[in-house]
Amino acid sequence: MQKCYVLILLVCTLLLPSLMMAQKSQQRPADIGASFLLVNPDARSAGTGDAPTGLSPDVNALWSNAAKIVFAGNWGVSANYAPWMWGINNSQSNMAYVAAFKNIGKEENQAVGLSMKYFNYGNITFRDDNGTVIQDYTPKEFAVDGSYARKLGQHTSLAISLRYIRSQLGQGNFNGLQQKPASAVAGDIGFYYQNSVDKMDFGNRYCFGVSITNLGSKLSYTDDKVRKSFLPMNLRIGGGYAFVNTSEHTFTLTAEINKLLVPTPPIYAVDSNGVVTNTIIKGQDPDRSVVSSIFSSFGDAPGGFTEELREFTIGSGIEYSYKQMLFLRTGYFYEHPNKGYRQHFSSGIGLRFQNIALNMAYLIPTDGSLYAKKTLLFSLVYNISGDK
Repeated sequence: MQKCYVLILLVCTLLLPSLMMAQKSQQRPADIGASFLLVNPDARSAGTGDAPTGLSPDVNALWSNAAKIVFAGNWGVSANYAPWMWGINNSQSNMAYVAAFKNIGKEENQAVGLSMKYFNYGNITFRDDNGTVIQDYTPKEFAVDGSYARKLGQHTSLAISLRYIRSQLGQGNFNGLQQKPASAVAGDIGFYYQNSVDKMDFGNRYCFGVSITNLGSKLSYTDDKVRKSFLPMNLRIGGGYAFVNTSEHTFTLTAEINKLLVPTPPIYAVDSNGVVTNTIIKGQDPDRSVVSSIFSSFGDAPGGFTEELREFTIGSGIEYSYKQMLFLRTGYFYEHPNKGYRQHFSSGIGLRFQNIALNMAYLIPTDGSLYAKKTLLFSLVYNISGDK
């Protein structure tokens, strides 16, 4: 288990060449609703390339893998904020996330957590084909979670989470369909392992985690009873390794991969007029059940195994700590251009005084990436830990 980070990094290295060999003309990103659920609200792990599993546990682990909170101390709360896409939307869009957890039980081997995530997209003006204003609307989405985690032993834990999701992206009648807010219920399952090896003054910490998130019902944004959107059901596998672990200095390497458990859009036939038809010439029908989607998502890409590899995202980074008071972070996140094109470098800084930590992250998109520019994230964490 202490070599988990090396193994994950090796997998990422093997995947990267296949992920990067592509033609942008063959874009087939997954068709999902409530994509805000995939956005990392935590400034600390955002600074390490959106790779939160390998970092030491805190309350914001409720977003990525709730099994970590049982190792995070006695209790904790956090408030997180990001002026989302403020560089291109006049500061109207923003993301907020609040979370809290508490250890319970005589031996404190259990924990419960609550969190809420809120996205406001600002004022959007809807126009018809002639440019005439139809209406102004303020799209917004939110999710409310409840989590329960339990230790299975000294080093391992499991967690389950339940989530209510509300997505309000439009209203009115468009293309003959009545738009409406969509709601769904989902759940997460998480596993986490951490340990240390005594090679330095305080033992080198290593960890590994797996979580499957947003398993739930489909979203219906219109009165069409057939056409519905999948939630961004996601498989996350990550790990981390801390070295030069002394009373003054600690370096933590972290890496992880993600895979959406939703159908890959097939290739449809085009008629003589250049209009896309409903006839599938390659791939599988995306209209399938949630359970079928989960198991078939690893082999339904029209481009075969190569395209399946391109559906993995990779994140990795490093965190440096000086006396557990000053933190410097950097990392990189990669998503294939045909599958969403989120690619960015990240940097971050953190300050901690006793039980209070303030973190900030800045995401730097690579050339051509569709990621929002000037992306800042802020996190304020108050954590009571029994071992620090």
